[in-house]
Amino acid sequence: MDLNDAYRITDPDALQALYGQPSDASIIKEVDYVHPHYRAFIEASSFVILATVGPDGLDASPRGDPGGFVTVADDKTLLIPDRRGNNRIDSLRNILADPRVGLLFLVPGVGETLRVNGRASLSTDPNLLARFPMNDKPPRSVLVVHVETVFFQCSRAILRSALWDPASQVDRADLPTAGRILADLSAGTFDGTTYDRELPQRIHKTLY
Repeated sequence: MDLNDAYRITDPDALQALYGQPSDASIIKEVDYVHPHYRAFIEASSFVILATVGPDGLDASPRGDPGGFVTVADDKTLLIPDRRGNNRIDSLRNILADPRVGLLFLVPGVGETLRVNGRASLSTDPNLLARFPMNDKPPRSVLVVHVETVFFQCSRAILRSALWDPASQVDRADLPTAGRILADLSAGTFDGTTYDRELPQRIHKTLY
């Protein structure tokens, strides 16, 4: 896609002129600790997106468990259990190289989201792992996040997307299956049919 350079924004002043000044509310809402009101959002959230950056690039990956799975250890510290997955560990590799992280908390049915920026480290302290069992299994590790900024995001994006509206849900059958994607990307060398057939049971057995 060719873009007209005459319309490319390249400096902060031009960007600010385009969007104007932030409202008082958008400034007041940002703090450098987990306020009790923000703690309520974290403890109600069952889904968070973890954004990281490292020498090999960027990563944004989902984390989910029953509501309250992210623990507020104190007003400057969050604890996030890291469950088993596909073992790519892109986010974790990034954290080892660059501890900066961004978190986006979603609460089912709620329009506002919560954003947390900070620095993370990884721990396998047995006492820490023991705090987060699921199905009698501890997480592989725990992300310890030192909070630097916290603020809520208004509900516009959720309302525009109708994310929580059951009428907007997409039928899974309307999209390609995981096996179909893998088969096509591998030019047919990957057995996508078998992958799709075995996937539901495999996920069930390896959820934790």
